[in-house]
Amino acid sequence: MTSGGPKTDSRWLALIVLCAGMLMIVLDQTIVNVALPAIEEDLKFGQAGLAWVVNAYLIAYGGLLLLAGRLGDLIGHKKVFLIGLGVFTVASLLCGVSFSSEMLIIARFVQGAGGALATSVTLGMVVTMFPKPDEQRRAIGIFSFVAAAGASIGLLLGGVLTDTMSWHWIFFVNLPIGIVAAIAAVRLVPSSEGLGLREGADVLGALLIVAAVMLGVYTIVKAEHYGFGSVQTLGLGAVALALLVGFVVRQRTAAKPLLPLRVFRSRNVTGANLVQISMVAGMFGLFFLGTLYMQLVLAYSPLEIGLAFMPVAGAIAVFSVSLSARLNSRFGERNMLIVGLLFMLAGMIVFTQVPVDGSYLPDILPAVAPLGIGLGLSFPALMTLAMSGASHDEAGLASGLVNTTAQVGGALGLAVLATTSTAYTSSLVASGVGRLEALTSGFHLAFWISAGLVAVALGLAVFVLRQVTVSRDESQPVLVH
Repeated sequence: MTSGGPKTDSRWLALIVLCAGMLMIVLDQTIVNVALPAIEEDLKFGQAGLAWVVNAYLIAYGGLLLLAGRLGDLIGHKKVFLIGLGVFTVASLLCGVSFSSEMLIIARFVQGAGGALATSVTLGMVVTMFPKPDEQRRAIGIFSFVAAAGASIGLLLGGVLTDTMSWHWIFFVNLPIGIVAAIAAVRLVPSSEGLGLREGADVLGALLIVAAVMLGVYTIVKAEHYGFGSVQTLGLGAVALALLVGFVVRQRTAAKPLLPLRVFRSRNVTGANLVQISMVAGMFGLFFLGTLYMQLVLAYSPLEIGLAFMPVAGAIAVFSVSLSARLNSRFGERNMLIVGLLFMLAGMIVFTQVPVDGSYLPDILPAVAPLGIGLGLSFPALMTLAMSGASHDEAGLASGLVNTTAQVGGALGLAVLATTSTAYTSSLVASGVGRLEALTSGFHLAFWISAGLVAVALGLAVFVLRQVTVSRDESQPVLVH
C-alpha cells in the first residue's frame, strides 16, 4: 500500500524525476559507444578488452533486472530506485576518473548493477502512481519517450562531449543529474512498504536466475567473436539454459518463490514480452549497424551521426508524448502496436536499399522517419500491454521482466546481425568485391534480418495479444479478444 500519497500535481513531478533517472541510464547505454575510440587510445585497450567496456555493463544490467524488480515488490520500489540511483551515480564518478582499463571495466560492471536496480522498478512505479487509464496512458507515453528516444539523444550527446571535451565527461555528466534526481525523488516519489523479504526470500532461486541471465547475456555478446555454432557458444548456452530450467523448477516447488509463475498466465504479459524480444532485437541491431554504415561507408563524424538520428527522437516525442494516449484510448493498444510495427517495418525495408554513395535527404531520412513514428506508437502500447496483467504487488516484477526481455533482445539482435554482416562482408571482400561495396552489402543483409525480426513481432502482436479495454469505473483493465 502507498503511504502518504502525493497530490495529483505532485505525481506528475514525481514522474519527471523518475524519467530523469531513467534518461540518465538509457543515455549511458549509447553515449559510451561513440566514445569507444577515444577510450581505447587513452587507456591503451586491446581490441578484445575494449568490448568489455560495453559487455561488463550489459552483463550486470541484464543479469540483475529481474531480481531487482522483484526486490522492489518485496522491500519497496522507491527504496530500490534510490539505491540504484546512488550506485549508478557513484560508479559513473569511478568510470570518469578511471586511469586503467581494469578500473574502467570494474566500474562499468558496478554501473550496470546500479542501472538495473533503478530502471527495473521505474515502470512499475509509473503504473501504480497512475491507476486511472487515461492518466496511465499519458504517463506511459512520457516514460516511453524517455526509454525509446534516449538512445538517439545519447548518440548526439556522446558526439558533442567527445568532440568538444573528452571521453571522461560522458560519465561526469551523470553526476549532477543523479544527485538532483535522488534529492527530488526523496521528496516527491511516493513510498511503498513492500511485501517483505519473507514473501520471496528464495536465495537459491535468486542465485539461479542471476547466473542464468548473466551467463546467457555473456554467451550472446561473445557469440559475435566465437560464432553461434562454436563449442564455446553452444556449451555456455547449454549451461545457461540448464540454470534457467533449474530456476523454473525451483519456482514451482519453493514455498515463497522469487518469481511466481502465475505472472505468465496472462496472455498479454507473456505475449508482450515475446513481442519486445523480437522487436528490440531488430531495432537495436539496425541502429547499431546503421551507425556503422554512416561512419564506415558515408564517413560521418560522431556528431553528424547523432544529428542524423535526431528525427527519430523528434518523431517519438510527437507520437509517444502528444498523441499516443489519445490514439490508444480511441483505437486500443493492440491496434496501435500493430500500426507502429508496420511503420518500423517500412523504415527498415527502406534501410535495405541505402547505396554506397548515399546522402542524407534522399536515402537516410526516409528510413529513420518511419522508424521514429513506429517507435513512438509501439512503445507506449507495448508497455501498457506488458503491465496489464500485473497486480500491484507484482508491478516491480512485471517491470523488471519488461526490461530484461528488452536487454536480452537487444544483445541477441546485435550479436546475430553483427556476426552475419561481418561474415558476409568478409566473404565478398575475399571474392574481390571493393571494401565499401562489400560493407554496404553486409549491412543490407543485416537490415533485412532486422526487418524479419520486426515481422515476427508483428505476427505475435496480431495472433497472440488481446486488446485491453476499461470497465465502467475506469479503474479495472479487462482483456477482450
